[in-house]
Amino acid sequence: MAERKWSGPALTVDGVLVEQGMILLVERGREPFKGCKALPGGFVDYGETVECAVRREMREETGLETVVERLLGVYSDPERDPRGHTVSVVFGLRAVGGELSAGDDAAAAGWHPLDRLPELAFDHRRIIEDCVLGPRGR
Repeated sequence: MAERKWSGPALTVDGVLVEQGMILLVERGREPFKGCKALPGGFVDYGETVECAVRREMREETGLETVVERLLGVYSDPERDPRGHTVSVVFGLRAVGGELSAGDDAAAAGWHPLDRLPELAFDHRRIIEDCVLGPRGR
C-alpha cells in the first residue's frame, strides 16, 4: 500500500488589540502586500497552539506582551491569501507589557483610529468590521 500524503490549508493567526478607539496594526515588510497595513499575525508553528502562536506573533511583530481575551472568529476563504489557502484563527488580545516596536517581518507598528482605517492587507478590513466595528462599521 502506497504512503498517502495529506495536504491541507496552512494555519495562521491574527491578533486584534484595541485601546481607546485605536487598533494596533503593523506595516508588512514582505510580500504579499509589502507596505500595506495589517493585523499582527502569522503562521502557526508545528507543535504550537493557536493561542501561543498569536501571543508569539504579537511579541515578535510589535514588542508587546499580550494575553488572549477571546476567540473572535475563523476566516477560511481559500482566496484570502495570494500565497495559497490559509485558515486564520483571530483572537482579541489585551496588552500586559512590553514596549511598542516593530520587529520580525513588520516594517512598522502603530496605533490607528478605528474610524479612519488605512488600506489593509488580506481580508483584515473584513475581520475588523466583523469583530470590532460590527454592522454599522461597514
